[in-house]
Amino acid sequence: MIYLELKIGSHELDFHQLIEYSLNSIWIVGEEGKILYCNRACLELLKLDSPEDILYKDLYAFLPPEIHAGCKERLNRVLENQEIVELAEQKMICGDGEIINIEVTAVPFYLKDIPLAQVIIRNITDRKRAERAEILLKERVKLASIGQIAAGIVHEVKNPLTTVKGFLQLLKESQPHPYFDTIETELEKALETLQNLLQVSKPDLHEEPIVPIDLCKELASILFLFQEQLYKVEIEWALRDTERKVVGKRNLFLKAFFNLLKNAIEAMDEIQGKRKIRIEHYYKNGQIHIKVSDTGVGISEDKLKMLGTPFFSTKSEGTGLGLTQVFTTIHKHGGNISVQSVVGKGTTFHVQLPVK
Repeated sequence: MIYLELKIGSHELDFHQLIEYSLNSIWIVGEEGKILYCNRACLELLKLDSPEDILYKDLYAFLPPEIHAGCKERLNRVLENQEIVELAEQKMICGDGEIINIEVTAVPFYLKDIPLAQVIIRNITDRKRAERAEILLKERVKLASIGQIAAGIVHEVKNPLTTVKGFLQLLKESQPHPYFDTIETELEKALETLQNLLQVSKPDLHEEPIVPIDLCKELASILFLFQEQLYKVEIEWALRDTERKVVGKRNLFLKAFFNLLKNAIEAMDEIQGKRKIRIEHYYKNGQIHIKVSDTGVGISEDKLKMLGTPFFSTKSEGTGLGLTQVFTTIHKHGGNISVQSVVGKGTTFHVQLPVK
């Protein structure tokens, strides 16, 4: 190792002060992940008051369990092989339980002859939030464009189908035939699908007032509609901050959450064993969060990106219009919706709505 001494005039540069007041959070980590030093920026990052809340603790206490194995492998590369571990994105758990996004790198550090690791951490939560916002904006623009196209197609197709239906009714009166009833039923289905598509593309067709909405109460009411299907499903409620209300168009929200719960129930139709729906409601950072989770078949990653697109469905007989209505309604009310899913384990829809 090469040790440097830097002087400005007759003054030696205090490297400890440079690290202590660095804008980056810095740990010095020893064997088995014990934290031997942390600077001031690290306390601010983790929202802790004193170095004693960090020092000599296991660094894995501040990391989600699913990344422990990978972090141990990278730490061993630094401590045992004196490698510089490249910059990587991961998550960290703050003192108040909040999970933030960070960039981290680790380099060898020696205290006399003892090999340690200097871990440099940068908070990138705001950057990741901005990236997600940009993606959501693009998705909203895409949905708006699809809606405009869909509305035009609906009008062009619905008018001739309505004419056909009218002449069919005249034929039924003048020349009865047993096939006419079947034809009329299929025409009704087609017209209903077109009407649903028009409602999704232009959800304000029937203007309704903006009112305060108690989502906890409404979710319970919606779930009651599925009582005949719930005898084989366990419902787990995790409701907090129930006094908080959102403001919006009640009927649109009712339809959106009806579609979410319907999807959750149907996602478990084909599975054996435990069937469970978990409904969460809580307030955080100026928003109401609602999570609807199921233990169903799950959705593959390539299909997740397509959710919310009209006529894209993971169900063999689905139209995709239900989820399109969900995404459109949430976005129209200034909210966000994200989906996490693992094939064979289940899916979680996470809705965030501003409290005004």
